[in-house]
Amino acid sequence: MNIKNNYTVISNRRLTHKTWVMTLCGDTGMINAPGQFVNIAIPGKYLRRPISICDYSHERGEVVLLYDVVGEGTGAMSEMRPGDTVDMLNGLGNGFSTDSGARRPLLLGGGIGCAPLLNLARTLKRLGQEPVVILGYNTAADSFGMEKWFEEIGVEAYIATVDGSAGTKGFVTDVIREKGISGDYFHACGPMPMLRALCQGLDIPGEVSIESRMGCGFGTCMCCSVEAAVGAKRICKDGPVFRKEELIWK
Repeated sequence: MNIKNNYTVISNRRLTHKTWVMTLCGDTGMINAPGQFVNIAIPGKYLRRPISICDYSHERGEVVLLYDVVGEGTGAMSEMRPGDTVDMLNGLGNGFSTDSGARRPLLLGGGIGCAPLLNLARTLKRLGQEPVVILGYNTAADSFGMEKWFEEIGVEAYIATVDGSAGTKGFVTDVIREKGISGDYFHACGPMPMLRALCQGLDIPGEVSIESRMGCGFGTCMCCSVEAAVGAKRICKDGPVFRKEELIWK
């Protein structure tokens, strides 16, 4: 069962030309794993907007969301101000596994898909693992300085940009090769071509979080299905995180 509740905007600020970070206060009781998401009601819009949970604190009752402004719905989110009330479904989906037994997991993000890796890194480090984070962007202008957030919690972080304007030129896999980074498990979130390349190219076990448009957000409408080895899987309910061997790539 998921909580539908009202949350209060604490802050909402712009990080880049398209990326914003919002902090809300409310009931976090249903969040139980890094990689889950929320579904936000937008006034005047029929469908809610699914947004990955970047970070959260049960102690403070806070949820941190990173989002890109890509349309009217997220545009309306960017206009929300401190004190505004938000109708939000919380603690949706199945998050990343934290019991893989890995010693040195690789956390790989692409664009706004970097968002759920922050709480994952924090959680894995608390459990005694030593994660290494690699964040991929198209250009330096798309980077929102998230690598500093990882460094603040003592996690090694690298950047790749397609045009070479920051960090390693290329993709997250180029950073792995260039820096000689090794790991025994991987967690990834980002565009589908990136996830496909990681699942097919990395010879270590791992899992990926799939970003998708959604209808209901809790598995009823079936509009966010993905092809899996055992048939169609609902990204919102069965995922958004799937083990790499569960998915069929064409």
